[in-house]
Amino acid sequence: MTDYTQYAATQHPAVTPAVPDLETQATGQEPQDLRLWLRMLSCCTLIENELRSRLRSEFQTTLPRFDLMSQLTHAPRGLKMSELSRLMMVTNGNITGITDQLEKDGLVERLKDDADRRSSLIRLTPKGRRHHRRMQRAHASWIQSMLGGLAPAARSTLFDLLGDLKQSTYARLPAA
Repeated sequence: MTDYTQYAATQHPAVTPAVPDLETQATGQEPQDLRLWLRMLSCCTLIENELRSRLRSEFQTTLPRFDLMSQLTHAPRGLKMSELSRLMMVTNGNITGITDQLEKDGLVERLKDDADRRSSLIRLTPKGRRHHRRMQRAHASWIQSMLGGLAPAARSTLFDLLGDLKQSTYARLPAA
């Protein structure tokens, strides 16, 4: 066990994982900014892994499939592959593979784009909308249960602080 893992175990014994994560593998000598980043990454990874597991066991699907369908719920007319790629921050190839699977399952359809005949729009089918609504309700309840251990005031403060971090980070990024 590293010095930091021992320290973390004494400070927060309930959050010291049996299998060390990136944060608990740190020595404790790292700058606070790095430790903060590792803690945020560990929290995101814990939550994301649990969501992946539950989507797989309860809906026989993956998080990328759920995410793509979620994007499409906001675009009833459909989205181009390039738009989905940008929104999901993945390559067009990833979007094509996920779309192919969802289309095979009857959850999305490809439509010709009248404005650009070379491309198509991806849209949820009625079956896809129903299926996504069920997954969305479960997803929301899973998130609530995972974050429910924090007091409402702590959740609000964390939300505000992460908003500040997001804004500050965007301001420091090179202009695109």
